Amino acid sequence: GLILGAGNISSIPVLDILTKMFIEGQVAIVKMNPINDYLGAVFEEVCSDLIDAGFLRFVYGGGDVGAYLTSHDLVDTLHITGSADTYNKIVFGGGEAGADRRSRNEPLITKPFTSELGGVGPTFIVPGPWTDADLTYQAEHLATQKFHNAGFNCIASQVLVLPGGWSGSDRLVDELRRTIRSIPAREAYYPGADERQQAAVAKHPHAELLDAGPIPRTLITDVDASGKDEYAFTTEFFGGVYATTKLDTSDPAEFVPAAVEFANEKLAGTLGAQFIIHPKTRERIGPVLDQAIADLNYGSVGVNGWTGAGYLLPTATWGAYPGHTHDDIGSGMGVVHNAYMFDWPEKTVVHAPFHPFPRALKNGQFHLSPKPPWFVTHRRADKAGERLTRFAADPGWRHLPGIFAAALRH
Repeated sequence: GLILGAGNISSIPVLDILTKMFIEGQVAIVKMNPINDYLGAVFEEVCSDLIDAGFLRFVYGGGDVGAYLTSHDLVDTLHITGSADTYNKIVFGGGEAGADRRSRNEPLITKPFTSELGGVGPTFIVPGPWTDADLTYQAEHLATQKFHNAGFNCIASQVLVLPGGWSGSDRLVDELRRTIRSIPAREAYYPGADERQQAAVAKHPHAELLDAGPIPRTLITDVDASGKDEYAFTTEFFGGVYATTKLDTSDPAEFVPAAVEFANEKLAGTLGAQFIIHPKTRERIGPVLDQAIADLNYGSVGVNGWTGAGYLLPTATWGAYPGHTHDDIGSGMGVVHNAYMFDWPEKTVVHAPFHPFPRALKNGQFHLSPKPPWFVTHRRADKAGERLTRFAADPGWRHLPGIFAAALRH
């Protein structure tokens, strides 16, 4: 099995190795992405037993190495984490000739080929009795869904779907704007970020530039939800650009199914989507939300949690909603992770608390979950991450006080 490694999240190639080797039963060769191939030495040390036994190899290089491997007789299957454009170039070739072959569904590569390719991820804001503290916390949550890893996530939220007529919608966007401006800008390290940001601004001239950086973080508000082929709905930004749109209802029981219909019909890709819903609203419209989760054509669904958490959970499946084809690849085909080894998974649903600890206790929610350490506004994320890593390497109760101290001092 050939794994074409991702260049953004460092854990992706190793997790793909685990899927290929221990779930699909294949020996594997991994071509590191040139963007983060410096991690190869670390991965080779981590996987040294598998390498020494002859089950695994890492290789390095550019597109020429990838092209050599994809057509090699010893490569039986392929897997890629990347973009649909890259996938189509591999399978059908580049330029007009490749586009013509794709239109006729005449691939150059006919080997089994799984893929995880991103898309336009939505976050649905269900109207409810939100307080000012709720708006502040959820704005940090939304900023994280977009700007974690500087926005270079296939699972990043790209379109914030808001209820029209709800007073909280504009207040939440104001709080989101303030939050984005308050967090330090990270280097836009992934190639092409400037072109993608400029293209988004060109297609949406009312876009706001939220800072003066070389590639400004950008907010595009009130994209017309009724419009056809809106750029923000059809093109993955893969960077620091966030869009908002409004649906014409403030009734939660109407908004939720309308949001599902909007996402299923108008947004490109099927990788992940999330609902943010107040517990009282959820209690009132529970069956409506349950049906919406069932109807949503996405491979990972979050309820009060970013679907990035679904990526982190080894028992969760990770991949697009089933149904894509090689000539219409969308967010890809197949799943990775999937430690339970389900044969035909449809989606994974991740649930999280609406309120963080300790405010949760004041709202009648009995959990101890603080602000997650992956929030971009968490001031002790480095310490929490270090202590969680020490706990994972050497589990024991003695680590817990330090973990809680770092997590709660946010």
